[in-house]
Amino acid sequence: MSIAADTPVILTRALSKIYSAGTEAEVRALDGVDLRIERGDFVAIMGPSGSGKSTLMNLIGCLDTPTSGVYECDGVDVSTLDAEELAVLRRDKIGFVFQGFNLLPRMSALDNVAMPLGYARIPPAERKRLAQESLAAVGLGERSSHRPSELSGGQQQRVAIARALINKPPILLADEPTGALDSKTGEEILALFKRLRDENHTVILITHDAEVAAHADRIFVMRDGFLTEETHTQAEAHA
Repeated sequence: MSIAADTPVILTRALSKIYSAGTEAEVRALDGVDLRIERGDFVAIMGPSGSGKSTLMNLIGCLDTPTSGVYECDGVDVSTLDAEELAVLRRDKIGFVFQGFNLLPRMSALDNVAMPLGYARIPPAERKRLAQESLAAVGLGERSSHRPSELSGGQQQRVAIARALINKPPILLADEPTGALDSKTGEEILALFKRLRDENHTVILITHDAEVAAHADRIFVMRDGFLTEETHTQAEAHA
């Protein structure tokens, strides 16, 4: 299916998520969220713990389903997909980066990066070539044979980003990606995200840190399940 150039990469309308609906323990984690993110945007979604930002990330990442509302990922209404189609959409459209890197310790950087290609039935030699290419793109071409324990925290996060990019997804979804790094290394990772944005990736950064969010082009703030877009000046007031 071809996608029109002006189709937003993320579009939600009145997206809501309610846990334990109809009981005394009911929690309205997301309340009527409208969000439009264009191709090549670098967006931060900011908010304290319990604000709903992790719920929104799980819905955008197709890891959970909304109670009501519409979510279109790169022009596809995700509510129309079955479990298998949803898995394919996740694989092809979304690259995930987490605070804890989530690398397999016994595997080299190259094998960690190549792992998602195993599910796509790509021949081993081609897998290796693509993984090497992806590592080079994040500045780690020389470290492909190193295991995670032989790499610094910043290098491990770069390996995780290379793995997220391996299927060339239009969306990079990063959850507190600098949370386990010192500030200088965190700045380097944020600079890498900016470069990826310039290469037309859409970067969505989930963070509680206003200083990290300030690197994005657009900042959204979650409060009690509601989402509002703020200027950089407004967002800095939360620091």
